[in-house]
Order: sequence, then structure tokens, then C-alpha cells
Amino acid sequence: MTDRSYRFTHAITRRPAASITHGLRAVDTGAPDLARMQAHHDAYIATLRETGATVIELDALEPYPDSVFVEDTALCLPSGAVIMRPGAPSRLGEAAEMAPHLAALYGDLRRISGAESFIEGGDILMTETEILVGRSARTNAAGIAELAALTADWGEVVREVHTPPGVLHFKTDCSLLDAETILSTPRLSASGCFKGYRLIDVAEGEEAAANTIRFNDLVLMPAGFPRTRDAILAAGFTVREIGNSECAKLDGGMSCLSLRFTPKA
Repeated sequence: MTDRSYRFTHAITRRPAASITHGLRAVDTGAPDLARMQAHHDAYIATLRETGATVIELDALEPYPDSVFVEDTALCLPSGAVIMRPGAPSRLGEAAEMAPHLAALYGDLRRISGAESFIEGGDILMTETEILVGRSARTNAAGIAELAALTADWGEVVREVHTPPGVLHFKTDCSLLDAETILSTPRLSASGCFKGYRLIDVAEGEEAAANTIRFNDLVLMPAGFPRTRDAILAAGFTVREIGNSECAKLDGGMSCLSLRFTPKA
């Protein structure tokens, strides 16, 4: 068993743009405050660096309001990286903007290119043994099939699962805590898609806490979910809480804000 799914040397982030106030959202709970979002983003980056990681912070992209959520643009694996094809038309250009940065770090860069293929990184959960990809409004069967074909010669196993109805991304409702442990909402874990893994369910009413990230020795989770935090602590993990109030207004969480990887030349 390796720890490829949570030990990384690098992360890529992107500064939030002033245009973030026009970002996509399922429910309008008010415009995000750019200054507060940047402060939270700074804390996020500082925490990643605290683990020893090299964090590459890209400039804001004003034409793309959602571009702070870099995870949706690519999937970074031990053998190479794959540029995604976002299911939101306004976000297609973000993937193209990310490509040259990953090309400088990876010797093997591939692309989802099918005209009918759509897939976003937020629907992809990488574990030690497989890549789970959730069908959603942003990720379709063609995109999942193309990803499976592109990564087969890297030895990757892609398994299609389903994102709960009304949930933006698969990882909105789950995250990996270690090689055997997944944090999940009860509505997702009840589907049986995590059979064989150890499960920790988030507390009732704290569903937004399901999107955390394990990065080296820390679990980064959004602040404000004490019962779920205590459950993660009780399981033996080291937790760092990060403000996420502004990203949450745009359906964003901890995983959305970075690409996490160890590049292979």
C-alpha cells in the first residue's frame, strides 16, 4: 500500500479574481467578499506550505470568475496529468490556461478532447487503488470513459459512481483521509459506493464539512463544523480548520482550491 493519494510535494493554486462575484452557484446566498476570500486563501496556502510543499500561486484570471477553483481543470496522477473538459461552458477556457503550467512540470500531459466529453476534477476521488468518478451535471459518461482510456496504460483503474441528486460534485460529499478511510455524507455513503473502505460520516447538519483534503500530515477542513471536526480528531488525524465562508457561497470547498501532486518528469 502506498500513500500516493495524500502525500504530495507540490500544489498549484490561483488567486481569486475580482470577477468572483459573478461566479456560478446553485443557490444565491449573497456575493462573496473578495478581501475575506483572499484572507482565507492566504491561510490555505500557508497551511499547505507548512507541510513542506512547494505551492505555485498563479495570477488571477479576471475573464474566468470561477478560476480560483483550479481542481476542476486537471487530474494530477503519479505518471502524468490529464487536462479536464469542464461541463460548465464558461469554464472551458480555465483548463486551457492550466495546461502550460502542468506541461512545465510533467513529462506526460494528456487531454480530454471529445466533443461530447465533459468531466471536472471535483467529481474525481483518487484513492490508493482506484479513481472514483461521479456522474453529475458537470461530468458525463463520455468524459469518464475517455479518462479511463487515457489513463489505462498508466495502470489506473477508473470506476464510475454517481453523485447524489442536487449535489454539484462527487467530492462535495466526500474526501479521502488516508489509504483506507473516507469522510462522507450519509446520503453518499448509503449508496454503497465506498464498500471496502472505512467510513466516517459527517455530523447531521454539517454536510459541507465533507469536502476536506488530506495533505501530507494535515487534514484541512472548513471551519465551523465542530462535531465533524471532533470525529476526525477522534479517528487519530491532525486537523487544521480554514475559513471557507466566501468560497461556500460559490459551492466551493477545500479540495476545489488546489491541484495536489508529485510531478514526474
